[in-house]
Amino acid sequence: MDRLNAMTILVSAVDTGSLSAASRHLRIPLATVSRRVAELEQHLNVRLLHRGHRKLLLTDAGRSYVASCRRIVEEIAEVERTASGEYRKPQGELTISLSAVLGRTHVLPIVVEFQRSFPDIRMRMQLTDRTVSLLEEHVDVAVRIGELPDSSMIATRVGLIRPVLCASPAYLKRRGAPKTPIDLARHDCVIHEAYSTSHGWEFVTDKARQTIKVPSRLTVNLGEAAVAAALAGAGIARVLSYLIEDLLKSRSLVTVLDAYEPSPIAVSVIYPSQRQVPLKLRAFLDFAVPRLRERLGYENT
Repeated sequence: MDRLNAMTILVSAVDTGSLSAASRHLRIPLATVSRRVAELEQHLNVRLLHRGHRKLLLTDAGRSYVASCRRIVEEIAEVERTASGEYRKPQGELTISLSAVLGRTHVLPIVVEFQRSFPDIRMRMQLTDRTVSLLEEHVDVAVRIGELPDSSMIATRVGLIRPVLCASPAYLKRRGAPKTPIDLARHDCVIHEAYSTSHGWEFVTDKARQTIKVPSRLTVNLGEAAVAAALAGAGIARVLSYLIEDLLKSRSLVTVLDAYEPSPIAVSVIYPSQRQVPLKLRAFLDFAVPRLRERLGYENT
């Protein structure tokens, strides 16, 4: 048995939450992952994992053993990074995950500028509106909009984005503008699944939160599609403010019920916790964070 390989697999399983997730992360068969963990247990003559649980649970012996394995694996990784020159000069490939529109409008210009300053770093951008697992999908850093439930990640806030209701002037001329959230009951609403729950929109009235059921004939799963529908006069859409900045300036879209909108949503740069941050990642964070804050109008207080 290759004990270092088995330790690496076990640590990956703990970090990703399951044996199957470790299989995807390491790109090896699930049977191999299970066999390596079983071999470790047989070699140590101790049980490391509780079987039969949907979420991976460590035994007491497993917790202390994994802590020691993690130190060994991280120390070896640091030795390899040092030998390859990663700590002497920012170099190598850096993978970043972020939402499609935010990536194109705000992050891509920063990436292009960054690469001019650091020509030895290759960038791979994943533009997607789904939540990506950084560990499972080999992503170095991500820009996230909204809550950050994963406490194993290091997060730096770079902005606040408002959810807004918008519609075309033609639609509002035809149907009238809502004065209060209750008025939405007589309007067509474009539902973006990511920011709605059972077709309910949240508002703040007299400092109290209120969820309003809104009628909809159109539901989409991309913010860009909700914007396009509003532009076409399909109804009132709730989207994030950065999606429609230019359209508001040109008056192609207008906002409604601004006084009732809930609190802004945080935008954060996140990356996995690690003992020593590679220079390529540190260089990108130092370069991108202040520029993102400037573009998003955020003051770090």
